[in-house]
Amino acid sequence: MALRFELDPAVTPSLRDGVTALWADVSNAGGSVGFVPPVAAGDVRPELVKHLVAMAEGRTRLLVGRDEEGGVAATAFLTHNTHRLMRHWVWLYTVMVHPRHQGKGYGRDLLAAVEEAAGRLEGIEAIRLTCRGGEGLERFYSSCGYKEVGRVPGAIRVAPGDERDDITMLLPLPRRA
Repeated sequence: MALRFELDPAVTPSLRDGVTALWADVSNAGGSVGFVPPVAAGDVRPELVKHLVAMAEGRTRLLVGRDEEGGVAATAFLTHNTHRLMRHWVWLYTVMVHPRHQGKGYGRDLLAAVEEAAGRLEGIEAIRLTCRGGEGLERFYSSCGYKEVGRVPGAIRVAPGDERDDITMLLPLPRRA
């Protein structure tokens, strides 16, 4: 069964708790979403609050994917640029699919939903993201149409002696008529 995607869902306690649990579960499964395991909900919650504040201020949009039971199974945050010379593209952050749904094509579905949502935003011509090297993420994003446009070697320190590249990827959006 496919996920159902919604842009800008109402922020309810259920959504907040679902995103928090998803983020902790993805992190603990080794996902590259800003944490190193082990992670508890209390570790994730302050980062989610930052996203929720940006949403309330209109700077960030949440795309959530729900499973057949209505649970939060996937997320992506699209963040508008505040710099006047860079308002024609958005950042993509915290791209997650729950580990129990890995291997079902939901990551591709999520990125297709992100592309569709970003394409509907006024004046947006591209999506930009960064990912952690050493995980194969750049190959996945490339297979979804993103191009590597930059790399900073060793910029992410996962642990002492374990530095990873910070890779910047870009997806130009189709021009709208």
